[in-house]
Amino acid sequence: MTSAAQPDPRLQQAAGTWTLDPSATSIELRTKAMWGLVKVKAVFAANSGEAVIGSDGTTRGSLVVDPASVDSGVKKRDAHLRTADFLEVERYPTITYSATDATAGPDGTVVVEGTLEVHGTARPLRVPVSIAELDQTSATITAEVDMDRREWGLSWAKMGAKVDNHITVRARFTKQ
Repeated sequence: MTSAAQPDPRLQQAAGTWTLDPSATSIELRTKAMWGLVKVKAVFAANSGEAVIGSDGTTRGSLVVDPASVDSGVKKRDAHLRTADFLEVERYPTITYSATDATAGPDGTVVVEGTLEVHGTARPLRVPVSIAELDQTSATITAEVDMDRREWGLSWAKMGAKVDNHITVRARFTKQ
């Protein structure tokens, strides 16, 4: 829920129920391997998502990601990322971010509070979100966050693989 002392007028203006358009949404992970010398980029597909914004700016929502969709451009690496060393997609078929709060942030951002569940581990995660487009029927947002994957039990690191990851989500929602 948004703090009553600081309701964000952009959120109040967007009151309603919004549904994620998975085909217009991208989830990108960037990290480094081989002692930090090799940049690695992987993309994931979104399964579903929603946002419910109250007339007072209160916000809740979710984004569900398919970890089996991981695509780094290297099939052998992608197959390894799907194993128990990393995402264990057979046992954990989704990655879910559940938003519980949103407040006005610096530089026109909205800071979303929520919980990220990866590999069976749920931890709080604060995410700054930029609203790229907002009208009466659609919204496009960009969220970027750095995270240490060890906090979610993903600690495998060989040959200097980094455990810090930069995640960028570009998501499009339509109003119901």
